[in-house]
Amino acid sequence: MDPIDYYSKNANMYYDATKDLSMEDQLEKFISLLPEGSSVLDLGCGSGRDSLYLIEKGFDVTALDGSKELCELAEIHIGQDVLNMKFEEMNFLNVFDGVWASASFVHLVPEKLEIILEKVISSLKIEGVLYISLKYGDFSGIRNGRYFQYYKMRVMKEILSKFENVELIESWKTNDIRSTREEVEWLNILVKKIK
Repeated sequence: MDPIDYYSKNANMYYDATKDLSMEDQLEKFISLLPEGSSVLDLGCGSGRDSLYLIEKGFDVTALDGSKELCELAEIHIGQDVLNMKFEEMNFLNVFDGVWASASFVHLVPEKLEIILEKVISSLKIEGVLYISLKYGDFSGIRNGRYFQYYKMRVMKEILSKFENVELIESWKTNDIRSTREEVEWLNILVKKIK
């Protein structure tokens, strides 16, 4: 099943399962690298949980998701419009100070990830910061009705090295914030657009 179809059909369940989880540690690390009140794209915003956090911290947030049903739920949650758009459809140029892509790329094979990253990096202003979180490991395949691609930092460094206009700031691993899924580790990456 196409991931967007999955999230559309299961929007209420996904919203309820994720809206109250805390990404505060990662969000604060990301925020610390941004100018106060700057513009942020929440890419694949899901329930709108992280958009709301950023809005409450005074950022000008553009929330975007491919699932129309999730966009509608997120709009209620954050109190503003959410763009219903696939990543491939994005065409922002030098607009955002930051892009927050939390679990946004977990369904993308490396070749597709490179294409989407080019669009995401283009959307950043010079000195803009991108946060990415991906499932950590070697697995690729179908789980729970969706395709998943796990990544190790070696692979991500190879992908990022193809973009001469970004530099890696930091990478680190974390456990899944859902207590029932402790076996899952996440790879967190912060990069800056330098030219």
